[in-house]
Amino acid sequence: MDRQNLASSSSPDNGAAINHPPQQDAWVNTYRNSIPQWHSLATSQQSVIPISISRVNQVDAGRLDIEMSAMLKEQLVKVFSLMKPGMLFQYEPELEAFLEFLIWRFSIWVDKPTPGNALMNLRYRDERASEIRGKVRTGLEGPGLTAAQKIWYCVATVGGQYIWARLQSFSAFRRWGDSEQRSLARGVWLLMQRMEGIYKAASFSNLLFFLYTGRYRNLIERALRARLVYGSPNMNRAVSFEYMNRQLVWNEFSELLLLLLPLLNSASVKSFLRPFSKDKSSDSSVDETLCPICQGTPSVPFLAIPCQHRYCYYCLQTRCSVSPSFRCPRCGEPVAAMQRHGGLVSNIPQKQ
Repeated sequence: MDRQNLASSSSPDNGAAINHPPQQDAWVNTYRNSIPQWHSLATSQQSVIPISISRVNQVDAGRLDIEMSAMLKEQLVKVFSLMKPGMLFQYEPELEAFLEFLIWRFSIWVDKPTPGNALMNLRYRDERASEIRGKVRTGLEGPGLTAAQKIWYCVATVGGQYIWARLQSFSAFRRWGDSEQRSLARGVWLLMQRMEGIYKAASFSNLLFFLYTGRYRNLIERALRARLVYGSPNMNRAVSFEYMNRQLVWNEFSELLLLLLPLLNSASVKSFLRPFSKDKSSDSSVDETLCPICQGTPSVPFLAIPCQHRYCYYCLQTRCSVSPSFRCPRCGEPVAAMQRHGGLVSNIPQKQ
């Protein structure tokens, strides 16, 4: 009995010393109570971080797209070079619209960047969907354009430009701007001029906003909320340093040639180097009766004063009229006057 009483009396103390695990409901309640706090903390950290897309890259991408379209147009014109002259000029708006449609079809419509955007590591992103998500870190997140945005982009860039170009050519051909035209035609022409002025003013305002914020190069991108962002986190250099060094060397060499060529082509340098030339025999065999300019027999022979070399009247008069400091190609002497063969001397007219 004493042992049982001792065991029973010591059992509460032993139970207090043993750590029992908490109940499962306590863990679940604690997790549920902490969920709102975690959500508030996460939403506070998911604020929109402003990203900076290089404005120079965006502008260069647009210029590259224009150059690509011009190159395609040049090649397509060469294909039709054997056709009737002037026929392709009549369909120039259709040709440009066709090329723009091809670029749109194989780039934007299939979720790929245009050639200029691809070279600048840029792509279009639906800015509306990115704002709904509420978290932008590097400028790489966000879905591409929707089907509706792609179609409206094609309608605005391809169809809008084509319709406006055709309307301008038709109004110019019909001479709607003349005051003798009907009031309706002149009113439409004035409306077109106002619309063009409003569009240019809006484009200029959009350019100022683009330079300030770095978003939306043109009005079409702003209306569709299609923003250019980086396509990949790493952009490899497309031009190697060796190629850049060669370009710099050739650039400096070409500038040196441009500086020296006028001096090498001058008559004074030619006359100075003439005694050292190797083909002296060829100079002695030159027919003095031929005109040094056209290498033909002068029908109306004139003599250059003071070197007395024979010229055609038209050749000598034309050269002296264009350049008062004209020098004789044979001897390098400046021509001060001209004289008909066996006639009187006539002075060279000086430019005012």
